[in-house]
Amino acid sequence: MSMETLLNLFETELKDVYSAEKQLVRALPKMARGASSDELRAGFEEHLEQTKTHVERIEKVFQILDRTPRAKTCEAMKGLLEEGSEVLEEDAEPDVKDAALIAAAQKVEHYEIATYGTLVAWARHLGLSKAETLLQKTLDEEKETDVRLTKLAESGINAAALQEA
Repeated sequence: MSMETLLNLFETELKDVYSAEKQLVRALPKMARGASSDELRAGFEEHLEQTKTHVERIEKVFQILDRTPRAKTCEAMKGLLEEGSEVLEEDAEPDVKDAALIAAAQKVEHYEIATYGTLVAWARHLGLSKAETLLQKTLDEEKETDVRLTKLAESGINAAALQEA
């Protein structure tokens, strides 16, 4: 696809984030199984359901554009999830692994926040108000997930990981 216009760029980034969310749908169950904290496991499971909704919203944005939903491999998400997989394979104390899983998850959230923030701005400039609304909902949820992960880390997991030393 050519990127001669902002609309072309928007569509390209939409394909990228579609891939990213689909990759995350496959990775979150593994992260949930790897968590020792019940609260962290539940958070990953909840975010999995939310991520499935994000995929559906992206598909709706493709419909608004009168395009067939297609993914373009998101190499950034692929790399972030590979890092997360490495955490799962580490031989670490449970609380330390949970702290590392939170860090890996927050890297993903920050990437998504940057991506959705950009897409919202572009949708606004393109006059795609329905797409903007859908993407803004997802952006807000990604920000909420990041805050929840921070609270979870600060409410005990980081301190418990410190005790493992």
